[in-house]
Amino acid sequence: MNEKEALEAIAGGAGIIDVKNPKEGALGANYPWVIKRITEVTPKNIEVSCTLGEVGNLPGSVSLAALGAASLGVDYIKVGLYGIKKPQEAIFLLKNVSRAAKECNPKIKIVVAGYADAEKIGAINPLRIPEIANKAQVEVAMIDTSVKDGKNLFDYLSPRELKKFVDLAHSFGLVAALAGSLRAKDLPVVYGLGADIAGLRGAACTKSNRVTGQITRKLVGELVEAVRQAETQVGKKRLSLKLSISGCS
Repeated sequence: MNEKEALEAIAGGAGIIDVKNPKEGALGANYPWVIKRITEVTPKNIEVSCTLGEVGNLPGSVSLAALGAASLGVDYIKVGLYGIKKPQEAIFLLKNVSRAAKECNPKIKIVVAGYADAEKIGAINPLRIPEIANKAQVEVAMIDTSVKDGKNLFDYLSPRELKKFVDLAHSFGLVAALAGSLRAKDLPVVYGLGADIAGLRGAACTKSNRVTGQITRKLVGELVEAVRQAETQVGKKRLSLKLSISGCS
């Protein structure tokens, strides 16, 4: 949410610093000056992402926001398909987001996020996100949860469904990201599913409270250690699971 939290996440060993604004939703957008300052204090070997918000079917407005975000030095731009109900609408919007962002920074990566609790908000089936990302020619397919009410990713989708999501994303050459009120005990499962990125906030915050709590390096370090233990249990490093510590995952 701010520079202080970013520095704590960096010190704890996070692989991606994800800048959000929880006051505007699960994938709420933060202010440009906050994002820019966080990119300035983050070491070059650690990636930074930011959200464009939980967007509706407004491709012009969202592509303009993407251009602005791309100018701030981030590595990823994340788009949550909150108010979009048809895959074709999502593909059109994402193509324009990608074009706008990459005209500013050709190396930037676009993340499309669907919601595990899509039925609650009338959003697109999250298992269709890899197909949408592939058709839009963006780089990362992600699942998160929209409503933060104590339930998490695995309350909505089974490991079998999530494995299908990850495998489909990989079959298209996409990066697969999983988030949604994940906890330390979930990370071995996420690792075993083959995901490339795990997004967390609450588990990295004091009192496990993503709104009033603060990210600490100690809690982030414990999450990093959970991934290392998962690698040990498997017996070899099957994949590199990056932890994305964010403003509201």
